[in-house]
Parts: sequence; structure tokens; C-alpha cells
Amino acid sequence: MSSGAMFTAVTGTAAQQRRIDLIAHNLANVGTVGFKRQRPQFEDLLYENVRGPAAEGDSPTGLQFGRGTRIVSTDHVLGPGAVRQTDQPLDVAIDGEGFLAVQRLNGDIAYTRNGQLKLNVNGDLVNSAGLLLDPPINIPQDAFGLTITQDGFVRYQQPGAAAQVEAGQLQLVRFPNPGGLMAIGANLFAESESSGSPLTGNPGEEAFGLINQGVLEEANVNIAEELVGLIIAQRAFEANTRVISAADDMLRFVTQR
Repeated sequence: MSSGAMFTAVTGTAAQQRRIDLIAHNLANVGTVGFKRQRPQFEDLLYENVRGPAAEGDSPTGLQFGRGTRIVSTDHVLGPGAVRQTDQPLDVAIDGEGFLAVQRLNGDIAYTRNGQLKLNVNGDLVNSAGLLLDPPINIPQDAFGLTITQDGFVRYQQPGAAAQVEAGQLQLVRFPNPGGLMAIGANLFAESESSGSPLTGNPGEEAFGLINQGVLEEANVNIAEELVGLIIAQRAFEANTRVISAADDMLRFVTQR
């Protein structure tokens, strides 16, 4: 029985270590624009069924012994983060549902909530890693007075012209199950079978959010909540290691008799 307790407690220490890893990842990205924190989902492992429940003449609940726990999945919490004013014309934040689409170097499309946009040497709008927006938007080098409306229209002025010129419209993408998106690093998500196919639309239409210029969406990491979770995980880890130590003492006592 002690060896069973030892192996069961090992699963608890492994699960809590993974939980601490996730908390560390969340805290490390507290300054990452548009970052979405992760949380673990636990499940209990197989049971040893010594005796099943009986209708009469025996225990109605049966006799079972659990064999520990594991992390079965990690969820991305996609709730909005706080909005920070930057007054930079190429900084945008999505107010509501939706992601910006960018084209990766291999041609695949990825999705992000990071609205730190830049202009590359060709005048194309890119994200902070230099990936082109999808669909692409180009702005001439002599442009000034850049504005981005809430419905995503990018406009600018040129020398000698009184009226603004429209460069294009930012598009947003949403998914039937955004929680099923796969994080691929660089603050990007990729489509998966679980997320469903992407739905593209204009900001402000149907269920799509609005575009706010001159602000950024911060990470939705609550430092106090993460630290509380860290304390709980640490205490659970320590408790499981005590079970391992106690089981070891019991086995030593039996073998030395």
C-alpha cells in the first residue's frame, strides 16, 4: 500500500510542477502585448476497483482506490486585457472579438491580438516581428497624418493634397471555438481542427470587435491571482513530497523488521 501511495504522490508532484511551469510562463509574459494567459485542467487517473457497488448485501458505494492525477489540457483564457494609451498612430487594440491575421514566412496565416504595427522598408504594414498583415496594406513613404478608424479603414495624407487617401481596411478573424487555437510562439496562434475554420469580417460588423487607434491591449495576466495560484501549487507539491517521504518511511519500517 505504501508503494501505491508513493507512485500516486509522484503523479501529484509532476502535475503541480507543470502547473508552476504554466504560472511562470504567464508571469514572464505580463509585459507581452496581447498575451493570453494559460490555465491547466486536471483529471484523476485510473482507479483500482477492489469491489464494485452492490445493490444489497454489501457496500452500496463499493471499494475503489485512486491512482493520482495529471494535467489533461491547458486552456488559453481569451478574455480582454487592460488597454494602455500610447498615442502612437500604428498602435491598435481590438475592442471585442477577433484577431489580426499575419502571413508567416512559410506562407501560412497566423493570428494575433498584438496590435503593435509597424511600417517596413516597402511601406507595408507589418506586426512587431515584421510579418505582413493579411490582407496587405501599403502606405507611401511621404504619407503623414495616418488615421485608423474604428471600422478599420487606414487613411493618410500626402503633400499637396487636402483630402485623405484610403490605403485599405484592417480585417478581423474569429473562430467558432477560439479556445481551440494552437499557440505557436511569437504571440501568434494557428488554426487547428478544434478551433474550426476562420471567419473573416470587417471591424464592427456582426460579432467582430472595433479597432481603437493609439492604444494597446496588455496581457490579461492578473499578477495577484497568479501568485496565489503559485502558493497553492507550491503547497500541493510539498504535501505530495511529504506523502512520498512518509511512504518511504513505512516501507523501510516493514523491510527492516
